[in-house]
Amino acid sequence: MFVHFSRKRDVMQNIMQILESVQLKWELFQSWTDFSRLHLSNKLAIFGIGYNTRWKEDIRYHYAEISSQVPLGKRLREYFNSEKPEGRVIMTRVQKMNWKNVYYKFLEITISEARCLELHMEIDWIPIAHSKPTGGNVVQYLLPGGIPKSPGLYAIGYEECHDKPQSPVADRRGQDPGKETQGETDVPSPQASLRVDMESTRIIYCYLGIAEVRTLQQCLFLHFQANTKTFSKEWVGINGFLSQNCIVDPGVSPKSIYIKFVEVERDFLSAGSLVECLEKAIGYPLRFNN
Repeated sequence: MFVHFSRKRDVMQNIMQILESVQLKWELFQSWTDFSRLHLSNKLAIFGIGYNTRWKEDIRYHYAEISSQVPLGKRLREYFNSEKPEGRVIMTRVQKMNWKNVYYKFLEITISEARCLELHMEIDWIPIAHSKPTGGNVVQYLLPGGIPKSPGLYAIGYEECHDKPQSPVADRRGQDPGKETQGETDVPSPQASLRVDMESTRIIYCYLGIAEVRTLQQCLFLHFQANTKTFSKEWVGINGFLSQNCIVDPGVSPKSIYIKFVEVERDFLSAGSLVECLEKAIGYPLRFNN
Protein backbone atom coordinates (compact mmCIF):
# COMPACT_ATOMS: atom_id res chain seq x y z
CA MET A 1 0.00 0.00 0.00
CA PHE A 2 2.80 2.41 0.89
CA VAL A 3 4.65 1.61 -2.36
CA HIS A 4 1.49 2.32 -4.36
CA PHE A 5 0.93 5.63 -2.55
CA SER A 6 4.57 6.60 -2.95
CA ARG A 7 4.50 5.88 -6.68
CA LYS A 8 1.25 7.83 -7.12
CA ARG A 9 2.81 10.78 -5.28
CA ASP A 10 5.91 10.61 -7.47
CA VAL A 11 3.81 10.54 -10.64
CA MET A 12 1.85 13.59 -9.52
CA GLN A 13 5.06 15.43 -8.68
CA ASN A 14 6.44 14.57 -12.13
CA ILE A 15 3.28 15.91 -13.77
CA MET A 16 3.56 19.16 -11.81
CA GLN A 17 7.18 19.44 -12.93
CA ILE A 18 6.09 19.09 -16.58
CA LEU A 19 3.36 21.72 -16.18
CA GLU A 20 5.85 24.13 -14.64
CA SER A 21 8.50 23.47 -17.29
CA VAL A 22 6.20 24.60 -20.12
CA GLN A 23 5.28 27.80 -18.22
CA LEU A 24 1.50 27.65 -18.42
CA LYS A 25 -0.64 30.33 -16.79
CA TRP A 26 -3.24 29.52 -14.16
CA GLU A 27 -6.85 30.20 -15.14
CA LEU A 28 -9.34 31.26 -12.48
CA PHE A 29 -12.24 28.87 -12.02
CA GLN A 30 -15.55 30.72 -12.22
CA SER A 31 -18.20 28.18 -13.14
CA TRP A 32 -18.05 24.45 -13.86
CA THR A 33 -19.89 25.17 -17.10
CA ASP A 34 -16.54 26.64 -18.25
CA PHE A 35 -15.45 23.11 -19.01
CA SER A 36 -18.29 22.51 -21.46
CA ARG A 37 -16.66 24.94 -23.85
CA LEU A 38 -15.83 23.42 -27.20
CA HIS A 39 -12.07 23.87 -26.87
CA LEU A 40 -12.01 21.69 -23.74
CA SER A 41 -14.66 19.13 -24.55
CA ASN A 42 -12.68 16.48 -26.43
CA LYS A 43 -9.04 17.19 -25.60
CA LEU A 44 -6.62 14.89 -23.84
CA ALA A 45 -4.33 16.83 -21.56
CA ILE A 46 -2.06 17.11 -18.57
CA PHE A 47 -3.85 19.32 -16.05
CA GLY A 48 -3.32 20.79 -12.64
CA ILE A 49 -5.67 22.27 -10.04
CA GLY A 50 -4.40 24.98 -7.71
CA TYR A 51 -5.56 27.33 -4.99
CA ASN A 52 -4.56 30.35 -2.97
CA THR A 53 -5.72 31.75 0.36
CA ARG A 54 -6.72 35.13 1.77
CA TRP A 55 -3.32 35.24 3.45
CA LYS A 56 -1.11 34.13 0.62
CA GLU A 57 -1.74 34.99 -3.04
CA ASP A 58 0.77 32.50 -4.45
CA ILE A 59 -1.02 29.63 -6.18
CA ARG A 60 -0.17 26.16 -4.91
CA TYR A 61 -1.00 22.80 -6.44
CA HIS A 62 -3.84 20.74 -5.03
CA TYR A 63 -3.70 18.02 -7.66
CA ALA A 64 -2.24 17.13 -11.08
CA GLU A 65 -3.15 14.36 -13.49
CA ILE A 66 -2.81 13.09 -17.05
CA SER A 67 -6.28 12.87 -18.56
CA SER A 68 -5.51 10.28 -21.22
CA GLN A 69 -8.67 8.14 -21.12
CA VAL A 70 -11.35 10.74 -20.35
CA PRO A 71 -11.68 14.09 -22.20
CA LEU A 72 -10.29 17.02 -20.24
CA GLY A 73 -13.59 18.89 -20.03
CA LYS A 74 -15.38 15.93 -18.44
CA ARG A 75 -12.51 15.24 -16.01
CA LEU A 76 -12.29 18.86 -14.86
CA ARG A 77 -16.07 19.04 -14.29
CA GLU A 78 -15.65 16.19 -11.79
CA TYR A 79 -13.26 18.35 -9.77
CA PHE A 80 -15.56 21.36 -9.78
CA ASN A 81 -18.88 19.61 -9.23
CA SER A 82 -19.79 19.36 -5.54
CA GLU A 83 -21.79 16.20 -6.22
CA LYS A 84 -18.59 14.35 -7.13
CA PRO A 85 -16.09 13.22 -4.44
CA GLU A 86 -13.25 15.22 -6.02
CA GLY A 87 -15.38 18.34 -6.28
CA ARG A 88 -16.79 17.99 -2.78
CA VAL A 89 -13.30 18.36 -1.29
CA ILE A 90 -12.62 21.55 -3.25
CA MET A 91 -15.99 23.18 -2.58
CA THR A 92 -15.80 22.39 1.12
CA ARG A 93 -12.42 24.10 1.44
CA VAL A 94 -13.71 27.18 -0.36
CA GLN A 95 -16.88 27.31 1.76
CA LYS A 96 -14.88 27.00 4.98
CA MET A 97 -12.54 29.75 3.78
CA ASN A 98 -9.55 27.41 3.84
CA TRP A 99 -9.03 28.53 0.25
CA LYS A 100 -9.80 31.82 -1.44
CA ASN A 101 -9.81 30.97 -5.16
CA VAL A 102 -9.43 27.82 -7.21
CA TYR A 103 -7.48 27.68 -10.47
CA TYR A 104 -6.65 25.23 -13.23
CA LYS A 105 -4.07 24.91 -16.00
CA PHE A 106 -3.65 22.34 -18.76
CA LEU A 107 -1.42 21.26 -21.61
CA GLU A 108 -3.10 19.50 -24.51
CA ILE A 109 -1.42 16.22 -25.51
CA THR A 110 -1.84 13.64 -28.24
CA ILE A 111 -2.67 9.99 -27.62
CA SER A 112 0.91 9.04 -28.47
CA GLU A 113 2.28 11.63 -26.00
CA ALA A 114 -0.03 10.26 -23.31
CA ARG A 115 1.33 6.78 -23.97
CA CYS A 116 4.88 8.15 -23.93
CA LEU A 117 4.28 9.60 -20.47
CA GLU A 118 2.76 6.29 -19.40
CA LEU A 119 5.92 4.57 -20.64
CA HIS A 120 7.97 6.82 -18.36
CA MET A 121 5.77 6.92 -15.27
CA GLU A 122 3.99 3.58 -15.20
CA ILE A 123 6.11 1.00 -17.05
CA ASP A 124 8.98 -0.73 -15.25
CA TRP A 125 12.42 -1.24 -16.74
CA ILE A 126 13.36 -4.74 -17.88
CA PRO A 127 17.04 -5.75 -17.53
CA ILE A 128 18.78 -7.14 -20.60
CA ALA A 129 20.93 -10.16 -19.73
CA HIS A 130 24.19 -10.89 -21.50
CA SER A 131 26.19 -14.01 -22.20
CA LYS A 132 29.58 -14.84 -20.82
CA PRO A 133 32.43 -13.48 -22.95
CA THR A 134 33.04 -15.37 -26.18
CA GLY A 135 35.99 -14.98 -28.46
CA GLY A 136 38.02 -13.42 -25.68
CA ASN A 137 36.32 -10.19 -24.77
CA VAL A 138 32.89 -10.03 -26.49
CA VAL A 139 29.52 -10.62 -24.81
CA GLN A 140 26.13 -10.94 -26.46
CA TYR A 141 22.81 -9.49 -25.32
CA LEU A 142 20.03 -11.95 -24.46
CA LEU A 143 16.67 -10.35 -25.16
CA PRO A 144 13.77 -11.48 -22.96
CA GLY A 145 10.72 -13.19 -24.36
CA GLY A 146 7.32 -11.56 -24.51
CA ILE A 147 8.22 -8.49 -26.57
CA PRO A 148 5.05 -7.65 -28.58
CA LYS A 149 4.86 -8.12 -32.33
CA SER A 150 2.99 -4.84 -32.61
CA PRO A 151 3.71 -1.12 -33.05
CA GLY A 152 4.51 1.10 -30.08
CA LEU A 153 7.11 3.08 -28.19
CA TYR A 154 10.22 1.78 -26.47
CA ALA A 155 13.05 3.25 -24.43
CA ILE A 156 16.61 2.08 -23.87
CA GLY A 157 18.56 3.03 -20.76
CA TYR A 158 21.69 2.14 -18.84
CA GLU A 159 22.31 1.75 -15.15
CA GLU A 160 23.86 4.16 -12.74
CA CYS A 161 24.26 2.71 -9.25
CA HIS A 162 24.48 4.59 -5.96
CA ASP A 163 26.08 3.52 -2.71
CA LYS A 164 23.02 4.78 -0.87
CA PRO A 165 19.48 4.62 -2.25
CA GLN A 166 17.98 7.92 -3.32
CA SER A 167 14.31 8.75 -3.44
CA PRO A 168 12.45 7.42 -6.51
CA VAL A 169 11.90 11.00 -7.68
CA ALA A 170 15.61 11.77 -7.61
CA ASP A 171 16.43 8.44 -9.22
CA ARG A 172 14.25 8.99 -12.21
CA ARG A 173 14.73 12.68 -12.75
CA GLY A 174 18.33 13.43 -11.93
CA GLN A 175 19.88 16.27 -13.85
CA ASP A 176 23.30 14.71 -14.47
CA PRO A 177 23.04 11.84 -16.97
CA GLY A 178 26.79 11.95 -17.61
CA LYS A 179 27.81 9.93 -14.56
CA GLU A 180 28.02 6.25 -15.38
CA THR A 181 29.00 3.26 -13.30
CA GLN A 182 29.33 -0.27 -14.41
CA GLY A 183 26.96 -3.00 -13.33
CA GLU A 184 25.86 -6.42 -14.37
CA THR A 185 22.59 -8.24 -14.71
CA ASP A 186 22.04 -11.87 -15.43
CA VAL A 187 18.24 -11.89 -15.31
CA PRO A 188 16.69 -12.64 -18.69
CA SER A 189 12.98 -12.79 -17.82
CA PRO A 190 10.60 -9.80 -17.94
CA GLN A 191 8.36 -11.18 -15.20
CA ALA A 192 7.19 -8.79 -12.51
CA SER A 193 9.37 -10.38 -9.86
CA LEU A 194 12.42 -9.40 -11.89
CA ARG A 195 11.57 -5.73 -12.38
CA VAL A 196 14.19 -3.22 -11.32
CA ASP A 197 14.22 -1.80 -7.80
CA MET A 198 14.08 1.87 -8.66
CA GLU A 199 14.91 2.95 -5.13
CA SER A 200 18.44 1.57 -5.31
CA THR A 201 19.17 1.94 -9.02
CA ARG A 202 19.16 4.96 -11.26
CA ILE A 203 18.59 4.21 -14.92
CA ILE A 204 19.49 6.87 -17.44
CA TYR A 205 17.29 7.13 -20.51
CA CYS A 206 19.43 7.38 -23.63
CA TYR A 207 17.08 6.55 -26.50
CA LEU A 208 13.36 6.69 -27.33
CA GLY A 209 12.30 4.53 -30.26
CA ILE A 210 9.12 4.59 -32.33
CA ALA A 211 8.14 1.18 -33.70
CA GLU A 212 5.89 2.36 -36.51
CA VAL A 213 7.15 0.66 -39.67
CA ARG A 214 8.52 -2.35 -37.76
CA THR A 215 7.13 -4.02 -34.65
CA LEU A 216 8.53 -3.52 -31.15
CA GLN A 217 10.08 -6.98 -31.34
CA GLN A 218 11.74 -6.29 -34.69
CA CYS A 219 13.13 -2.91 -33.60
CA LEU A 220 14.62 -4.24 -30.39
CA PHE A 221 16.11 -7.23 -32.19
CA LEU A 222 17.79 -4.87 -34.67
CA HIS A 223 19.22 -2.82 -31.81
CA PHE A 224 20.55 -5.71 -29.75
CA GLN A 225 21.18 -8.66 -32.02
CA ALA A 226 21.57 -7.51 -35.61
CA ASN A 227 24.82 -7.15 -37.52
CA THR A 228 26.29 -3.69 -36.99
CA LYS A 229 26.25 -3.06 -40.74
CA THR A 230 22.46 -3.22 -40.88
CA PHE A 231 21.50 -0.15 -38.89
CA SER A 232 19.92 2.94 -40.36
CA LYS A 233 21.47 6.39 -39.96
CA GLU A 234 19.14 7.32 -37.11
CA TRP A 235 20.29 4.24 -35.19
CA VAL A 236 24.03 4.77 -35.62
CA GLY A 237 24.45 6.41 -32.20
CA ILE A 238 22.43 4.01 -30.06
CA ASN A 239 23.53 0.85 -31.90
CA GLY A 240 27.16 1.94 -31.79
CA PHE A 241 26.84 2.46 -28.04
CA LEU A 242 25.24 -0.96 -27.55
CA SER A 243 27.86 -2.67 -29.73
CA GLN A 244 30.77 -0.99 -27.96
CA ASN A 245 29.29 -2.01 -24.62
CA CYS A 246 29.67 -5.67 -25.66
CA ILE A 247 33.45 -5.34 -25.85
CA VAL A 248 34.82 -5.78 -22.33
CA ASP A 249 38.20 -6.08 -20.68
CA PRO A 250 38.96 -9.26 -18.71
CA GLY A 251 37.18 -9.22 -15.36
CA VAL A 252 35.08 -6.16 -16.27
CA SER A 253 31.33 -6.33 -16.83
CA PRO A 254 29.55 -4.27 -19.47
CA LYS A 255 27.16 -1.54 -18.44
CA SER A 256 23.79 -2.96 -17.45
CA ILE A 257 21.25 -2.11 -20.16
CA TYR A 258 17.48 -1.90 -19.74
CA ILE A 259 14.43 -1.56 -21.94
CA LYS A 260 10.79 -0.67 -21.49
CA PHE A 261 8.01 -0.57 -24.06
CA VAL A 262 4.33 0.17 -24.51
CA GLU A 263 2.02 -0.77 -27.36
CA VAL A 264 0.46 2.10 -29.32
CA GLU A 265 -1.81 1.91 -32.35
CA ARG A 266 0.15 2.69 -35.51
CA ASP A 267 -2.23 5.48 -36.59
CA PHE A 268 -1.39 7.50 -33.46
CA LEU A 269 2.41 7.20 -33.52
CA SER A 270 3.07 9.99 -36.01
CA ALA A 271 1.25 12.63 -33.91
CA GLY A 272 2.91 14.81 -31.30
CA SER A 273 6.50 15.60 -30.33
CA LEU A 274 7.45 12.41 -28.54
CA VAL A 275 11.15 12.97 -27.91
CA GLU A 276 10.56 16.47 -26.51
CA CYS A 277 7.68 15.13 -24.42
CA LEU A 278 9.90 12.50 -22.79
CA GLU A 279 12.80 14.92 -22.34
CA LYS A 280 10.52 17.33 -20.46
CA ALA A 281 9.32 14.50 -18.24
CA ILE A 282 12.79 13.17 -17.35
CA GLY A 283 14.53 16.55 -17.14
CA TYR A 284 17.50 15.91 -19.44
CA PRO A 285 18.18 15.33 -23.18
CA LEU A 286 18.18 11.88 -24.72
CA ARG A 287 21.75 11.12 -25.68
CA PHE A 288 21.11 9.21 -28.91
CA ASN A 289 17.99 10.90 -30.33
CA ASN A 290 18.85 13.51 -32.93
